[in-house]
Amino acid sequence: MTEVTPDAAETRLRRSPLHERHTALGAKFAPFGGWQMPLEYAGGGVLKEHTAVRTGVGVFDVSHLGKIRVTGAGAADFVNACLTNDLGRIAPGQAQYTLCCDDATGGVVDDIIAYLHADDHVFLVPNAANTAEVARRLRAAAPAGVTVADEHEAYAVLAVQGPGSAELLTALGLPTGHDYMSFSTAALAGVELTVCRTGYTGELGYELVVPAAHAVAVWDAIFAAGPEVRACGLAARDTLRTEMGYPLHGQDLSLDITPVQGRSGWAVGWDKPAFWGRDALRAEKAAGPARTLRGLAAVDRAIPRPGMTVYAGDRQVGVVTSGTFSPTLKHGVALALVDTDPKLPDGEELEVDIRGRRARMRLTRPPFVQPSVR
Repeated sequence: MTEVTPDAAETRLRRSPLHERHTALGAKFAPFGGWQMPLEYAGGGVLKEHTAVRTGVGVFDVSHLGKIRVTGAGAADFVNACLTNDLGRIAPGQAQYTLCCDDATGGVVDDIIAYLHADDHVFLVPNAANTAEVARRLRAAAPAGVTVADEHEAYAVLAVQGPGSAELLTALGLPTGHDYMSFSTAALAGVELTVCRTGYTGELGYELVVPAAHAVAVWDAIFAAGPEVRACGLAARDTLRTEMGYPLHGQDLSLDITPVQGRSGWAVGWDKPAFWGRDALRAEKAAGPARTLRGLAAVDRAIPRPGMTVYAGDRQVGVVTSGTFSPTLKHGVALALVDTDPKLPDGEELEVDIRGRRARMRLTRPPFVQPSVR
């Protein structure tokens, strides 16, 4: 990822309520889903920011993520009949990873975190670029009495990640003892916020959903708590999630890449009577997908990138969807869609065409780095 030069189009990008704080820290900005967001910060860079999350505490501004509130009698049942995962598996106060799929094809419109507040209240956090489309599809299907509100700019989201995150938030008086993928309401700097035990890094971490008007006060309180806290940009977020093998929508999941192909079938309630894409996905699962998402670890000194072709000998067998240099492992890692016929076992050595040169890669089951989250 590289810095994007400001131009006329960039001036139309939405800005985080924390934009001035990022500027003061010497952030390099790039467009993400229609927002101008920090890529990395002066005095640190991707490697230091990545390492801070693996060893200490890193704080990401992910306010570009969408926010959709679904309310009204039967709201939870309605969402459950649309999205893939089974909200019946969780209780109010818990969150769930789920998918919005196209009803006809089973392709992934977006992947989403659903916060279950009550039977009549579900808060959804989709990706920035897809928020309007997810809201549109939900509104079109919503029964009388159920309201779908796009609250994209009403809230900021701060991800506090790393093995020191619980200690930091405890020192600030915030709750940290709740289970993974559960949330509670608390206050910091006089601001009511939601603290959820979630993240996109594989480390112990929390995501704070904060009213946008009070985001600066919460950000300042976090950074006043200790000099060891490091601001981290979205470039480090990408290297961290790739080390974990976490999919990125638009690369590893998309309208052309179904949950069955993307190894996200665990986020599908296969026995539910209804969800968008159910028939297409059940048929694909029964037949077996023609390709699946696999992990690749570099054997040679090379960095795989999205779009690069994967070979088994002279035969093209796949394409890289996500790839980067792993700061933890000190070699390249990637996710790739690989043909299932013939089945290639983990440990098989393949090659990736990197600008006309073949580099050896070994099929590996992610995560590439052992996660701390259990």
